[in-house]
This record gives sequence, structure tokens and C-alpha cells, in this order.
Amino acid sequence: MPTQQRIKDAFPALKEEFGYTSVMQSPKIQKIVVSVGANTSHDKKRAEIINDRLKKITGQMPAPRGAKKSVATFKIRAGDVVGYQVTLRGKRMYSFLDKLVHIVFPRVRDFRGIDPKAIDEMGNITIGFKEHTVFPETADEDLKDVFGLAITLTTTAKNKKEAESFLRHIGVPLRA
Repeated sequence: MPTQQRIKDAFPALKEEFGYTSVMQSPKIQKIVVSVGANTSHDKKRAEIINDRLKKITGQMPAPRGAKKSVATFKIRAGDVVGYQVTLRGKRMYSFLDKLVHIVFPRVRDFRGIDPKAIDEMGNITIGFKEHTVFPETADEDLKDVFGLAITLTTTAKNKKEAESFLRHIGVPLRA
């Protein structure tokens, strides 16, 4: 069942659990942010690789993120590109979430579910991947340029308990 339909079907269960009176009170997913932190100011080829692969994974052009401060120890100047970020909303967000739940998580080695402690007090969850190669769009022959990424699901849940219940209802694999 597609995630969009699961979100609609989650309301009756959450209504009983939290006492909602309107569908508008039920949590929803606002956006999904995919980010990669990689200091590519000195290596333009690596920046191009990360940019290209992130575009393949998300289906959207990544936005470069610059350093806010200069740090002499790391040879970083303010404004140097230190990472890339993609914000997904609408249809792309739902299709990415479906791909994440049904294709990517089963491909992760020794995956036993996401720890519910990863949900913050505002109802958002951040999931980290050590390797981007778990996504099917990436070519397996390019294993020398592996990078990690973080995926943040931003919800409208008011607290951690609501978010955990909502994420379980839409099919995000959380540990028991």
C-alpha cells in the first residue's frame, strides 16, 4: 500500500489513541531532507560525484551548503561548500518514502529497525546511512567514492509519543 494511503488510514487509529476530533489534528509528513556533509572545497571531482549521485537518489538537484565560519584548523573559509542538501515535498517526498521503507531498509546489512530514540521531542526523526550504496540508483562498480548521508523526516506531530505512533502506522520500521 502506498505511503500516502497509509497516512490517510492512520487517522482512525490515532483518533482513538490521542482523542483527535478532526482529520487536521492528525500528524502528517511535512518534508524529507536528505543531506550529505562533505568538505569538497579542495576536491572538485568528489563534489561532482556527490552532486550527481544525490541527484540520482532523490530525483532533484541538490543545493550546496556553505560554511558559516572560517576554521583555520580544517582549512575552511566562510562560504566554502561543506555539504549538499535536498528538500523533498509532495509527490517526490511520498515516492522517496516508499522507496526508503520498501527497498532501501531491506538492503541495509544487519538492519533490525530504527531505534525510537532517534525521534526528537518535536516529532522529527533523523536516519543516518554510512554508505549511499544501499540506494538502488547508485552503481555498485564505483565503490571507491562512498559517502554517508542523513535523512530527516519532518512531521507535524506535537510530541515524541504522537510521532512514534504515527510513524509506526505509516510503515516506518521502528524497533519494538
